Amino acid sequence: MLLIYTHKITPRFSFTMRQVCGNILGLDIDFTTKVEDFIKHKGPKITYTKQPLQNEFFIRSNDLLFEQGINDIAIHVDEWDDVPCFFRAGDRSNVPFDIFAASFYLLSRYEEYLPHVKDELGRFPAKESIAHQNGFLKLPVVDLWAYKFGHLLSERFPEINPPKRSYSFTSIINVTTSHNYAHRGVARTLGGLLLDLVSFRLRALFRRLGVLFGFRKDPYDNFMELVEIHKKFRAKTLFFFQFAKYSVHNKNVSPLNNKFRYLIKSVADYSIVSLSASHEASLEHQKLVEEKKSLSELINRPVNYSRLRYNRVNIPVTYRNVIDAEFTDDYTMGYSSEIGFRAGTCTPFYFYDITLEVRQPLRMHPFVVYDYALHDFKKKDQIFDEIDPIYRTVKRVNGHFTTVFSNELLGSKHRINWLELYEAFLKRYYV
Repeated sequence: MLLIYTHKITPRFSFTMRQVCGNILGLDIDFTTKVEDFIKHKGPKITYTKQPLQNEFFIRSNDLLFEQGINDIAIHVDEWDDVPCFFRAGDRSNVPFDIFAASFYLLSRYEEYLPHVKDELGRFPAKESIAHQNGFLKLPVVDLWAYKFGHLLSERFPEINPPKRSYSFTSIINVTTSHNYAHRGVARTLGGLLLDLVSFRLRALFRRLGVLFGFRKDPYDNFMELVEIHKKFRAKTLFFFQFAKYSVHNKNVSPLNNKFRYLIKSVADYSIVSLSASHEASLEHQKLVEEKKSLSELINRPVNYSRLRYNRVNIPVTYRNVIDAEFTDDYTMGYSSEIGFRAGTCTPFYFYDITLEVRQPLRMHPFVVYDYALHDFKKKDQIFDEIDPIYRTVKRVNGHFTTVFSNELLGSKHRINWLELYEAFLKRYYV
C-alpha cells in the first residue's frame, strides 16, 4: 500500500489521488495527516505538502487541491521531459510539477467554470481550452503524467508492482436522425418534396422518391450493416438513439412510429442501446427523465448511459440534470469540431462538481474522435495520419480509445466512403 501524507485531506485531494494513483496506476493507496503514522509506515510512502518531513519521496503541492470555489489562476505551461505540464513544483520536489493539481484542473473542467465566450450552440469551444492554446489537446496528458510518476515510484520502491490495465476500444454510434427520407410522416415528406422541387435539388428529389417507392434504401438506414461489421470485429459498441418529439433542433423520426420503434428493439438485440438526449432534454430535467423512461419501456431494460445533443454541456448544471435523471455513465466529454481529449485523459473518471465540492456518482467516458471533426479531410490516409499518433499514445498508457460516429455521416459518400472508413477504423484501432 502507498501511504500519502498531506496536511489536509479535502474532497479535491481524495478525488484526484484515487483517479491518478488508483484508477490509472492501479495502486492501493491510503492517506494520513498524522506525522507519526507516516513515519512508522514501513511500505512505500510519499509526502504531498509544502515541505518534506524527512528524505521521503516528496511532491511539493500547489494550493489548488486545498482551496474551495473558483479562482482566476495564472497558468504557465512548460514541459516535463517531452510532456507539457503546468504548476511547477520547484527543485526539491521529486516530480518537477504538481501533477495532482494539474490533473484536477483538467479532470474537473475547472476552466469551464471560468468566464468564457461560448459558441453559437452555447458550448465551451475547444479553442478556449488551455490544451488547445498550448498544443496538447491531442495528448492524454493526465495519463502520461501518471505513468511517468509511476515509473519514478517504481524506481524508488521496487516492491510496487500494481496490475497493468489493458487498452480498450469503444465505438459509439450516435443516432439523432435514423432516416433521411423514410418514416418522416406525410406533412414532413410533402414538405421535403416541395423544398427539393423549388430548390431544384433534382438528385435529392429522385433519391427521396426512390426511397418512398421502395426502389432504394434510405441512405441513413445502415444499422444492419453496422451490426455485421461489429460482429466481425467484436468491438465494444454502444448505440445512442434520440427518442424525442420533433422540434427545431430535433428532426428524428417520431418515437411513436412503429417501424422506428422496431428498429431500436432490433438493434438492442445485438448491442447496448442508450439515450442520445434531445436538445431540449439537455436543458430541462423533466424532458430528460421522460425520454429516458420512454426508451427504457421500449427496449424493456434499464437505460443507464447518456449522450447530449451537439455535445452540449454546461458545467455543472447539465451533469446535475443527468445525475438527477439517474444515469450512471455519460459519453459526452469531448469536442464536436476538434480531435482530442477535452479533459486531458483517456481514462473514465467521475464528475467532480466544484460548486458543491463533491465527487458525483456519474462516470464520464471521454471520447477522442467525433466523426464530424474529420469531415474536412479529403482522403482516408490523411485521417489515419492524424489519428495514428493518438492511438499509439493511448496504447502506450493502456487507456481507452473511444470514437463517436453518426449513422448520418456513415450514410454519406461525400469525399470519402464513410462506412468503409468506419470499418477500417475498427480494424485498425480496436486491438
